[in-house]
Amino acid sequence: MTEPALDPAGRRRTPDAGTPKRRFGGTHAQIRSALSFYRVLAYLTGVMLLLVVVEMVAKYGFDSEIVAGGGAFIQFLPEVVADTAGGFNLSTAVLIVHGWLYVLYLIADFRLWQFMRWPFSRFVLIALGGVVPLLSFVVERRIHRQAEEDLRAHPEALQRY
Repeated sequence: MTEPALDPAGRRRTPDAGTPKRRFGGTHAQIRSALSFYRVLAYLTGVMLLLVVVEMVAKYGFDSEIVAGGGAFIQFLPEVVADTAGGFNLSTAVLIVHGWLYVLYLIADFRLWQFMRWPFSRFVLIALGGVVPLLSFVVERRIHRQAEEDLRAHPEALQRY
């Protein structure tokens, strides 16, 4: 049997009559953990996406690859020369790292979406945050705020084990 939620004055808190009943897919700790995991990956994915933009500008705007080492700290070399320059190709590394971080971002997105039991359209919106430059920062802030508001508005909806 679960104990009823109490307000700050110690009285039993009940949802308003006009408020629809709400259930979450996990406990308070699970939702907080998913929210933190999502926040970290949203920032990492956003930063890596900005680096992908820099790489794309270098590749398609200046027809060059970004190489670390091979005679200089960082070089912008033509693609043919970048393969034989002897340095580390940062352009390729940025693309690979962003791809794998986006996969982890989608896992974090799904985990949060599942715990919060939001509509599927919100899952798609969050997923787009890792594709459009700078959008992950905006979406993360909005989703974090909405999750916090949902948790505060429905303390009785947390699943008990």
